[in-house]
Amino acid sequence: MIHAVVMAAGKGTRMKSDLPKVLYPVLDRPMVEYVLDALEQCGVEKILTVVGYCSDLVRQTLAHRKNLVFVEQSEQLGTGHAVMMCRDELKNYNGPVMVVAGDCPMIQTDSVKKLLDAYLEPFPACILGTAHKENPAGLGRIVRDVNGEFMRIVEEKDATPEQKAITEVNMSYYVFRTPDLLDALTYLKTDNVQKEYYITDAPAVLKNQGKKVVALPVLKPIESLGINTVEEAKIVEDALRGM
Repeated sequence: MIHAVVMAAGKGTRMKSDLPKVLYPVLDRPMVEYVLDALEQCGVEKILTVVGYCSDLVRQTLAHRKNLVFVEQSEQLGTGHAVMMCRDELKNYNGPVMVVAGDCPMIQTDSVKKLLDAYLEPFPACILGTAHKENPAGLGRIVRDVNGEFMRIVEEKDATPEQKAITEVNMSYYVFRTPDLLDALTYLKTDNVQKEYYITDAPAVLKNQGKKVVALPVLKPIESLGINTVEEAKIVEDALRGM
């Protein structure tokens, strides 16, 4: 059985809407529906959906989906904190868990399958999907060592000028071995510009413990089309129409 965590608690303050961000319509569907579709099509059987802002409305909107378990994040203290809220649901589960954002309607089913298939081969502590993007502005950069092995993710707000020049970017698609994820969560700190718990720090925690972490550049650049503004929503809609 494959589990997933979908982070869907945010407000989306730049969307000029009172809706929770993940319910903002993209081609007349809440954007989170595209994410849930992709996960279900890849065989994910249990989806922990982390809700916060207007959580009752999110629950009501997604009530037709039978494999969702809603988890409340009453305070939004970062992506790592959102995953922390799922500890009780995951503590007795030892299989793979995919962690994705709920505001990525360009998620591609074949990309999810590639990551899940890669996990089933060597059973690493973590696999993260990356992509190369000509203009990586706004995205976390993948830092590798001299041998090309994954070292860590650096958020743009925390990146040096040299790190900002890196074109391989984090796409917020992760597959963790669940016990390793739960262990990594205990080491997350808020020593960053945002003063938040970043799930992006978890792979580096596992790497520093000597566990196997793999960054696979198998995702399509189009999947980096996120939605933070009304204008970006229109860009995503045009891209979806062209697929």
